[in-house]
Amino acid sequence: MPLWTEWWVWMSGALVLATLEVLIPGYIFLGFAIGAGVVGLLILLGISASGLALTLVIFAALSLAAYIVMRKVFGLEKGQVKIWDTDIND
Repeated sequence: MPLWTEWWVWMSGALVLATLEVLIPGYIFLGFAIGAGVVGLLILLGISASGLALTLVIFAALSLAAYIVMRKVFGLEKGQVKIWDTDIND
């Protein structure tokens, strides 16, 4: 059985990517972690793709969707500029 069809591999990857997000923040790795976690859950529930290529396409689509949702939730509103009133050295 190929390794990419195991649910724990995807969950382990999600954990590694979430840890990277903590070390290097920016919501990039978090989108991939959510995508990997959802793919892991789908495989755990018995819903799996027929091959590696389709599994990676599903992972990419889920990661992109997670990134877009996070961008809408956590991002600045359109036309809004972040203004700093104080300096860190003050």
